[in-house]
Amino acid sequence: MAEELKIYYDKDGSLAPLAGKTAAVIGFGSQGHAHSQNLRDSGINVVVSELEGTRNHKLAVEAGFTPVTAAEAAKVGDLIIITLPDEFQASVYEKDIKPNLKPGATLGFCHGFNIRFGCIVPPEGVNVVMIAPKGPGHTVRSCYVEGSGVPCLIAIEKDATGTAHDIALAWGIAVGGGRAGIIETTFTEETETDLFGEQTVLCGGLTSLVKAGFETLTEAGYQPGIAYFEVLHELLLIIKLMSEGGISYMRYSISNTAEWGDLHVGPQIIGPEVKANMKKALAAIQDGSFAKQWLEECEAGKANFKKLYEADKNHPVEVVGRQLRQMFSWMDAKETPED
Repeated sequence: MAEELKIYYDKDGSLAPLAGKTAAVIGFGSQGHAHSQNLRDSGINVVVSELEGTRNHKLAVEAGFTPVTAAEAAKVGDLIIITLPDEFQASVYEKDIKPNLKPGATLGFCHGFNIRFGCIVPPEGVNVVMIAPKGPGHTVRSCYVEGSGVPCLIAIEKDATGTAHDIALAWGIAVGGGRAGIIETTFTEETETDLFGEQTVLCGGLTSLVKAGFETLTEAGYQPGIAYFEVLHELLLIIKLMSEGGISYMRYSISNTAEWGDLHVGPQIIGPEVKANMKKALAAIQDGSFAKQWLEECEAGKANFKKLYEADKNHPVEVVGRQLRQMFSWMDAKETPED
């Protein structure tokens, strides 16, 4: 039997630990814009740090903030929430945040990467906590505005003041997590499971499966547009059913023919060799070799990253998808912004 999760809701905490305090959000990107605005709308004093001249700086100004430097934000922050990309956090922390930390301040993270792998080593006398929404920032914001929330994870790495958990819970409640549930975890568990999920199922596994399915159908002579619908577009319908009621509910909701294909053919596609590869990926996360490889790729200018990204951006399933989505009257088609 799995260990029962410890879940907190609005009734289990309050915003009191942040009353009269300043939350400094470092970065106005995906998570940063949501935390900044949700905290402010919950009555918390918020200072935003963003680089002048960037698109995110412009968005912060449009949202009613007056962005400052990371050093300036750190000086006034009682709760300093670092929402920068993982690969930039350590350098900004060392240069701008660490020298300006107030005694008893709380360092907040939305993902445990830099703490788990020792890229950031906070000093004594500082709390280290995490609130990790289990959804993208745009969803964190839109759900808050609608009156709901996105489930969050809460973790305490260092409790220097004896109040770290109360502060983190207040942060989670302020961004809307207490409406949906805030689940207790650790920095290590969040980091390792998050990376594993991204690499093997949610992102890496899913996109590789979609591309392979699309290629198999089109190479067999089927129309690319029809292939797109069958291996990518309909994913939303299946994932929604699974999210609402698990695998069994999804199977209950589809045809008997589809269910037999799921039960009989699925394990032939995703067989024992895939699980063996997943275990290798997990081991690379746990021993730090994935983190080391990623940080080295960043330091070298991300040449391989860019090459792989551009190849997939121009994959036929992406080209066809961009064309088809413009024809969908029922959908507000989205395109990736060009930096």
